[in-house]
Amino acid sequence: MRLEPALAGPATPQPIGRRTQVRPLRLLIALLLAAVVSVCCALALEGSLTLEGVLGASAPGAAPVPVVSPGVYSPSASQPPPTLVAVSQDGAGSSIDQASFASAALAGQGSFIAYLPPGFASTDRHYPVLYLLHGRDGHASAFLEIGIQRRLDRLIGDGKIPPMLVVMIQDRSGLNNWQDIGTRHSASYVVEVQQLIDRMLPTIPTRAARAIAGSSMGGFGAMHVALANPYRFAVVESWLGFFDNLDEELRADRPIIARLGLHAFVYGAEDDRAARPEENPAFAARLRAAGAQARSAIFPGDHSLHKVREHLDAGLLFAGRSLAAAQRRAAAEEAQAQLRPSPR
Repeated sequence: MRLEPALAGPATPQPIGRRTQVRPLRLLIALLLAAVVSVCCALALEGSLTLEGVLGASAPGAAPVPVVSPGVYSPSASQPPPTLVAVSQDGAGSSIDQASFASAALAGQGSFIAYLPPGFASTDRHYPVLYLLHGRDGHASAFLEIGIQRRLDRLIGDGKIPPMLVVMIQDRSGLNNWQDIGTRHSASYVVEVQQLIDRMLPTIPTRAARAIAGSSMGGFGAMHVALANPYRFAVVESWLGFFDNLDEELRADRPIIARLGLHAFVYGAEDDRAARPEENPAFAARLRAAGAQARSAIFPGDHSLHKVREHLDAGLLFAGRSLAAAQRRAAAEEAQAQLRPSPR
């Protein structure tokens, strides 16, 4: 909160020879009011003008003040989450559901498609989640069009990846998908959806159980959202994406990545005219220098959804195996922390 300095006008001149009479009680009240205003201004300038800031954290009866990062839109816990509507179910037992809701981040309607793995309805297990972002001015259903449901069914059924939820997020139409620009906060919208999914579905609500990936502009968006929210995602993938203006976010995340780790897979195409393929190994190297486990590849071909379909298994295998590795690491670190003697 910024307070602009008051504009000081010229003092009103007092008539010569006339004395201003002020009653003692009024003088005392004026002094007290001036002191209160001064304290409030100082607190505001320091960012402490809250009930907790004024009374202190241990003030009797004071409720904790929630801290919300700028640009993050947290769904209200008092509002019911949207309802998932079944779209289809295949022979393997997986299903495709969809939901729409009033998004504060988009200042309009948001929606997503969810893949629920075989056996979802008959178990009480909790699942890791992979979030997918479509390309520029694209559609979440594009991932269904390239056969992601069948691929997931097969990889899960063969035991190559653990059962997981996959959430395909739909951004509004436009040329600036997955960025916070003007009144439309599409990057923050991804976090808004993630928070809704943790309320709606039996997820494992931890960083180690969340992955994010995307194709083309969605590849940029996935890397941008992961680096802008380093405590939310343990796995990130960019398929035919680019990395414009992300080095500053990566530099800011270096201590967090060094401490918590990050799994990353980025790939391009040799004849890509929309995104330079050589950016992928270069950015992967910068990720590794920050402490991430990062892989890159440049495949033959051009910038197309066909290319994403061709390498869809590779992306899903990386996500599933990396999520399992991240959860093992988190469990080991938690067990080690519990063995440490507690400070006296």
